[in-house]
Amino acid sequence: MARKLKTYQTSLGFFDLAIAAPSMKAALEAWGADSNLFHQGAKESHDPDVIATTMAKPGAVLRRPVGTDRPFSEHAELPTDLGGGGPTKAARKSKGPKAKKPSSRPVDKAAERKAALAFEKEQKRRQLEQAKEETARQKDRERRQQAIDKAQAALDKAEQEHAKRAVIEAELEAFEKRSQAEKARWHKEKERLEATLRRARG
Repeated sequence: MARKLKTYQTSLGFFDLAIAAPSMKAALEAWGADSNLFHQGAKESHDPDVIATTMAKPGAVLRRPVGTDRPFSEHAELPTDLGGGGPTKAARKSKGPKAKKPSSRPVDKAAERKAALAFEKEQKRRQLEQAKEETARQKDRERRQQAIDKAQAALDKAEQEHAKRAVIEAELEAFEKRSQAEKARWHKEKERLEATLRRARG
């Protein structure tokens, strides 16, 4: 059975984030947080406007420029006033008692169920997207590894061929030295024999 959704808010980087999720854990997963943001200021929202916006798109991470009271949306622009030294008056007002006031709207059980089911659908879509991305990354890793293996095999083969040629060159060099030594020996031997022949002829 689908669990009842709550709206959670936090600030991360340049944006305030909001989401309708069944639990803090689910909100953290959707935000992609690697630490517990609820120990750092994240909280359940009781702002009726924020709740209505997130419940209309359960499971979707909605954003607005940090420190503003603009409406949340899936594609928020970056904040334009980053050097102002703090939140605007409107932003400070939005964090006052009005933001804490619980919704006076009547609880619509059918709408809650619909929102919870929509959250589960969005969560499954996100998980499927993450699985596709991981599959693509794995294929890319495998392609890179195949290219590395192929290049390494070519290098190994070239090194083996070079080693063989180096042996042949060393053998040729040794043969050349032996050939030169034999020429020198024969030259001396020939001179000695010719001298002996000349003496015999008188």
